Amino acid sequence: MSAAVRVLALLLAVLMLSACAGHRTRPASRHVPGVAPDVPGKPAGSRGPSDDLNLPQSERYRQSHDSGPDGKHVDVFKLPVPVPHAEPRSRYGNKSPYTVLGHTYRVLRSARGYDEKGIASWYGNKFHGYMTSSLEPYDMYKFTAASKVLPLPTWARVTNLANGKSIIVRVNDRGPFVANRLIDLSYAAAVRIGIWPKGTGLVEVQALDPRHPKELPAPEAVTHTAAAHPIWLQVGAFSNRANAERVAAQLRSARLAPVQVSTVSVHGRTVTRVRLGPLADVDAADHVSAEVVKLGLPEPQVAVD
Repeated sequence: MSAAVRVLALLLAVLMLSACAGHRTRPASRHVPGVAPDVPGKPAGSRGPSDDLNLPQSERYRQSHDSGPDGKHVDVFKLPVPVPHAEPRSRYGNKSPYTVLGHTYRVLRSARGYDEKGIASWYGNKFHGYMTSSLEPYDMYKFTAASKVLPLPTWARVTNLANGKSIIVRVNDRGPFVANRLIDLSYAAAVRIGIWPKGTGLVEVQALDPRHPKELPAPEAVTHTAAAHPIWLQVGAFSNRANAERVAAQLRSARLAPVQVSTVSVHGRTVTRVRLGPLADVDAADHVSAEVVKLGLPEPQVAVD
């Protein structure tokens, strides 16, 4: 090989290494606000940090990990709780269906009658000042929340089932796109009902309709009677009982948790439900859920009785 050819080969190798070094794959964020496919890519403007929605989620934020307040003390118990009022649907963030991290979600046509129990998480300083899916800057010191399915915006009352504390929030964001999570609360909302600093908790989310003021609770946080609520993981609901029994047998062999098979009526249709539990806490539910997926079964859904 001539000297000229060797030099050319060396230059090509250096260029290829440089190209590889310039692109690194990073894990996706636990919360992905602003990702609904109808959100255009543009900076956030003068408020908050520069927010380029064209960037991948791994490069969009100034922090790699979420956190609470950074050197700023705000007494969230002195912050005014918002009063629900009628609003039109947001122009952005309501496209349905939409896909995030390989999963497809459908936005409810209406929030009226929505009442679900599940696991809440929270998000804070990493996302503070960046755009939500409705193209509103996220403010960790306001009482807001993110939902995968509720229309934006939706007013809701969120109650911590462990202590009975309740707060009204305005749902204006999409998320959390993490297995087994029902809602992501702003830092302020999480503190008010005791989800922060633990990180997660069992909650009930009840949509509120401002067009029916007599149904609205008082705007301030209130306390309800707390009670024990066991966590179950529903692996499936089958119209064919034989299919349910096959899944149940597979789960029993894995010995992840007690397996419950029951026949229930759902919207006038008889189905056989396969559940794991009851489980002690959120950490146990996360662990068992991951093991179920390793068995090749669908990701189970959290059910709180």
